[in-house]
Amino acid sequence: MLKKALAVLSFAVLAFVAAPSAANAAGYVPNNNVTVTGDAVAGGTVTVNFAANSFAANESVAVSVSGNTAVTLSVVKAAVLTSFTKQASSTGALSVNVTFPTNASGTYTLTATGLTSGNVGTASITIVPAVSGNLANTGTTANTSGNLANTGGNLANTGATLPMLMIWIGAGALILGVAIVGTLTFVRRQRRSA
Repeated sequence: MLKKALAVLSFAVLAFVAAPSAANAAGYVPNNNVTVTGDAVAGGTVTVNFAANSFAANESVAVSVSGNTAVTLSVVKAAVLTSFTKQASSTGALSVNVTFPTNASGTYTLTATGLTSGNVGTASITIVPAVSGNLANTGTTANTSGNLANTGGNLANTGATLPMLMIWIGAGALILGVAIVGTLTFVRRQRRSA
């Protein structure tokens, strides 16, 4: 009976180790390979650049943008969710221009997927509201009249960026621990009843 329990436990461990490999078959373009330049304002244009080796050389890359309003991608007018295919350079780099309409607002997500390599790169673009006029004096202790400066920098990335493999390993270790405790409990009960 112990041999059967160990065989089942071994099979479970193999399943949890093999599944993440299949799930991570497609590559992901690292965040530091993706840059966004230009004016991320209503009516502005930004260029999303994917560095060399982000995709396979000269491969076709499906590019899509989702957001609140229609945008123009390179030359293609895009609706709320639109996609087109563009060829990467001989180094695997890609550049996409995104022009926002004058009523653009919110956050737009550009996703580029290599049709040969399966590499996926994303860029999140948040439309910054235009600053108009002066700030109002909202209290008696501070006079905030004057123009508000736009520093133009990107916000810090405050989210976790754990690779999926690490998450799968952690989940597998947790399940393995539960299986070991369950097997030991089963063996103890069998010994007591024998």
